[in-house]
Amino acid sequence: MKTSDFDYELPPERIAQTPVEPRDHARLLVLERATGAIHHRHCYDLPEFLRPGDLLVLNDTRVLPARLRGRKETGGRVELLLLRRREPGLWEALVGGRGLKPGRRLALTAADGREAQAVIVAELPDGQRLVQLDPALEAHLDEWGEMPLPPYIHTPPPDPERYQTVFARQPGSVAAPTAGLHFTPELLLRLREQGVRIAYITLHVGLDTFRPVQVEDPQEHKLHREWLEIGPETARAVNETRLHGGRIVAVGTTCVRALETAAKAALGL
Repeated sequence: MKTSDFDYELPPERIAQTPVEPRDHARLLVLERATGAIHHRHCYDLPEFLRPGDLLVLNDTRVLPARLRGRKETGGRVELLLLRRREPGLWEALVGGRGLKPGRRLALTAADGREAQAVIVAELPDGQRLVQLDPALEAHLDEWGEMPLPPYIHTPPPDPERYQTVFARQPGSVAAPTAGLHFTPELLLRLREQGVRIAYITLHVGLDTFRPVQVEDPQEHKLHREWLEIGPETARAVNETRLHGGRIVAVGTTCVRALETAAKAALGL
């Protein structure tokens, strides 16, 4: 198997630049496993395919406005993409700009022109840096940072909340768990009213969602770890659903991988 085996042509005009409204009017492809039949529906049709006693698992991570812009002492432009908070004020980050060695001071700029200081503390593997942020900036990151949209999206949403799921609660991701973006409060209410249970995991989407695969053998591609948490209530809901014959419906890759990882850990695999 080669990375090039997965190459395909995707015309730029086929990449939607603005999301459909309302959220649940996005298209939904339904595959009948028993017959192989394919149906083209919409996300608001999801209640037709779930049953009372099923469990819907959602990722409640919240995207950080993690893209910061500013300049070096010499006046050159810089850009930071915050990846992970190690401790108060200290972040792992990707950097855009030359000469960003330990000790280099940066002046980061908010949309209203305010400035705050950051210092490059250390160099990390894969071109990352350890960065110390001004406490005032970290405390008000929403006012300083921008949403780190995927590189194929060139039209920022007018409302940054549109790049959050309606159930986003735990800050920490550099990208949204996209499958969850198609749910509305009304759709979730309809599912609950028909007896579908809802549980949450938290998996913070990391750097690899943006990093291209640059090796010909995909097994040589280095993957970074991502932080996840499955609380006792969700674990109990999964076990009870399985015990009573219900189905576990994991929304998106992050939920699938989180549940798989937890199951393997429980089995000692």
